[in-house]
Amino acid sequence: MLIKQIPIRNNLRNYMYLLACEQTLEAIAIDPLDHAVCLQVAKDLGWSIKIVANTHHHFDHIDGNGPVIAATGAELVAHAEAMQAIPNVDRGLQAGESLSCGELVLKVMDTPGHTMSHICLYFSGNSEEKPALFCGDTLFNAGVGRCDFGGEPKILHKTFVDQIFPLPDDVRIFPGHDYIENNLEFTLDRESDNQSALSLREQFKNGLDAESFVSDIGLEREINVFFRLNEKQVRAGIASSLNVDVNSLDSQKTFIGLRSLRDNW
Repeated sequence: MLIKQIPIRNNLRNYMYLLACEQTLEAIAIDPLDHAVCLQVAKDLGWSIKIVANTHHHFDHIDGNGPVIAATGAELVAHAEAMQAIPNVDRGLQAGESLSCGELVLKVMDTPGHTMSHICLYFSGNSEEKPALFCGDTLFNAGVGRCDFGGEPKILHKTFVDQIFPLPDDVRIFPGHDYIENNLEFTLDRESDNQSALSLREQFKNGLDAESFVSDIGLEREINVFFRLNEKQVRAGIASSLNVDVNSLDSQKTFIGLRSLRDNW
């Protein structure tokens, strides 16, 4: 699989992606908000966009669909239950289905929480290439998606417990936005002695390029406070912030507490 991660550099710091089959150079455009840039990058690479895939229906993920499809004739796919919210979807996708483009095959994951009709696309990897997760606004580098624009934090927590936390450590993460530096600060606000987060923050201060940075699930277990729900410092901090007994907190309540704090942090 060929991957091009494209930063949009708008106020929301969106990412869009082009994924191409190595044999045919047929490509999938994921959430191509900046249609002009998406089309130009594909042209420069010699890739032919055959599918536009939306992870969810929010405007900053779908507003480039029309011009990309008009220029390429691509098929538009999205979560089956988002078809009323996203104009002109050609095919609704269900959990466990395969999305194929040339010889490239991705597994469709139904990952509600940020919205109730959100998909992630999973590449299972092979002997030459590590697996990869194109996760929209479900999982960010060092963070998770908001739930106050049509989602539900309890459902997002279940998505993580059932589908994200069990993923292998070597799964690469390709999120819908670049929030990593601010997310690291939130982790450190909750877990001030997190050495992995401290080290990565220092690397960014010393010139590490966030736009080319790629995390993986193994690193997320170290730097993403939403993966660290059973850490004593994290639970104690949530209990103090919410003025509740720490013994009353479980994984779900800790996750929801963190998400609530992050909304206004």
